Amino acid sequence: MYVPASLSTEVKKELHVFSDASKESIAAVSYLKTVDEDGSSEIGFVMGKAKIAPLHGHTIPRLELCAAVLAVELSEVVLENLDEEIDIVKFYTDSKVVLGYIHNQTRRFYVYVENRVNRIHRSTKPEQWNYVPTSVNPADRATRSMVNDFSCDDIWLKGPETFLSRRHDLAQETPQLVQPEDDKEVRPDTLIRQLKPVCACAKSFKGRADRSVESFRKAEIFVIKAVQKETYKEEIRLLETKMHLPKSSSIMALNLHLDKDGVLRVGGRLQQSSLGSYQKHPIILPGKSHISTLIVLHYHQSVRHQGRHLTEGAVGSGGYWITGVKRLISSILHSCVQCRKLRGKEEVQLMSDLPADRLEHIPPFTNVGVDAFAPWTIMTSRTRGGSANSKRWAILFTCLTTRAIHIELVEEMSSSAFINALKRFEALRGKVKLYRSDRGTNFVGATDSLKIDAVNVEEKKIVNHLYQTGTKWIFNAPHSSHMGGVWERLIRICRKILELMLAETPYKTVTHEVLSTFMAEVCAIVNNRPIVNVSTDPENPFILSPATILTQKVGIDHVEDSVGEIDTKDLLKTEWKRVSALSEIFWNRWKKEYLHTLQERKKWCCAKPSLTEGDVVLLKDRSVCRRQWPYDIVVRAIQSEDGKVRKVEIEVMRDGKPVVYTRPISELILLVSGAKFGLATLFSPHNHVHVHAYVYVVILQVGYTAHTYQLVNMTIKV
Repeated sequence: MYVPASLSTEVKKELHVFSDASKESIAAVSYLKTVDEDGSSEIGFVMGKAKIAPLHGHTIPRLELCAAVLAVELSEVVLENLDEEIDIVKFYTDSKVVLGYIHNQTRRFYVYVENRVNRIHRSTKPEQWNYVPTSVNPADRATRSMVNDFSCDDIWLKGPETFLSRRHDLAQETPQLVQPEDDKEVRPDTLIRQLKPVCACAKSFKGRADRSVESFRKAEIFVIKAVQKETYKEEIRLLETKMHLPKSSSIMALNLHLDKDGVLRVGGRLQQSSLGSYQKHPIILPGKSHISTLIVLHYHQSVRHQGRHLTEGAVGSGGYWITGVKRLISSILHSCVQCRKLRGKEEVQLMSDLPADRLEHIPPFTNVGVDAFAPWTIMTSRTRGGSANSKRWAILFTCLTTRAIHIELVEEMSSSAFINALKRFEALRGKVKLYRSDRGTNFVGATDSLKIDAVNVEEKKIVNHLYQTGTKWIFNAPHSSHMGGVWERLIRICRKILELMLAETPYKTVTHEVLSTFMAEVCAIVNNRPIVNVSTDPENPFILSPATILTQKVGIDHVEDSVGEIDTKDLLKTEWKRVSALSEIFWNRWKKEYLHTLQERKKWCCAKPSLTEGDVVLLKDRSVCRRQWPYDIVVRAIQSEDGKVRKVEIEVMRDGKPVVYTRPISELILLVSGAKFGLATLFSPHNHVHVHAYVYVVILQVGYTAHTYQLVNMTIKV
């Protein structure tokens, strides 16, 4: 028996649960109060529970919150085991901070407090929680040291009889619940709070802003209502007059309602969920509002610049329903400097047209692409102590028109070794009109020693100035292997063939002579490859390969059927006519069958905005992790013949001095567009150091904002 009377005969049955905490322990105790027909009441002890408090890392407000959770759990046990249904359940605590947490509808908490507040909301309503003075809180007894004279008249067993016997509503005596402004458990809502002092000052018409929590809350409501009235004026008017929204309303499906402050919130279907009230009924905002942009930016930063899914989840958990939020988040992520730095893709541009030197009908090896590959280890001599080894490299020359190859071995990767290989190649294949290569140091040095007209493709005046009998050498931009795909692909084929040959040969028998023989065989295999699809027509057995034009031979005895308009009788009379026929066949089929295969763009099929002077970019550096890639500034955009920019000159700071590099756009990631903020006008020679220093600090740390240019320009002027 909890009370003298029978519960079945009582008019009203109430359960009252008290909680308290100290540094030593947390406690909760429950009492049953019954009221009979005469209005007299009885109070009886039901159940109490106490726990030792954690030793470290918990503040008193946290412990009081844990005690409140214990009170909720205690009430669930009591209600589950009582036979009679309880009419009213009330909870009491002497912590105003905890009451503020429980009654909160606007502030956001960190995980520890958030989880426990959600646990309380899952089983109780804020209206059930009341304030009790510490002097009459029976749970306080279990949080303090007690002597042995604990009697039956103790408040722990009898309960606060005088306090519970009052007939008026105890909630009327609950003091105003004000959370400390510097409460460390509250998440700082920086974006909205930045507006609050301004709005509070404007509304009070005073010289200084009212910075109290209440004024901040009013300022937040003022800002949100102003945004809502601007977009949803008609919906708010209809809700205020208790009228239904028209079907034409874009937000009709959200079951909108106005809260006690007049803020438009989503009604939805989650009323019975265990979520917090601000998550069940989030504030609705238009996606095109600047306030919505600030809110999304805030939550995007709070999830450490993760993707759209996590950012959208954080916005929803924060109690906001933003229309078109996916589109808004996508636009913010697209312009976010930190996101571009972490996950931005390299710049691309429409694949350029093929240069004329790959489309000319000219003798083989007139226009040549050059590259080096390897090395391989060979045995050079035998000694008593074993064998002496050395390395060999290969220089690949490929005809840009017929796709034939020629390979020369060199003993070292130096300009002099390459020059000798170049002379051997030209002695066999004839004078070369044009060379293309990457910017290998041996190639650059060779152009100086041979006095070749070496030019950069970006220098249009020099490109157009061709010598009739001279040789021109065109270098691709550094770190742009994709620009030399015409020879990079052939090097890969040669490697595969050579690896199989070497795998079938004992290691100690590979000498310079053996390796030279292998290279000749590799050339023969590659040059005999078909450069177009092989015909299945038995009447046309001729295979179009580079070897056909190089050797003037084919693997068939008769070519009369393939000669076409050439007289068959004359062809068979003299060998020179046969050779002429083969050459004619090759070039006719080269034009009809091979050239059209170069028409299609395999990738980079769409034109993209070009980089411009003043753009801030991230330079790929494969030697370090991505977060250590250096920032650079585009000082010159180099246009191709079609007007597209595929390589640029970038300026970086090295030991406090500006250094200019040429790089392809495939090695760069755009962070900030200089054209958008007018930064290109700042890059004059005398501004180098200042521009770099403050572009790094202002643009890359402050962010991608509209006041960036003003800050940079102001600093340089100073």
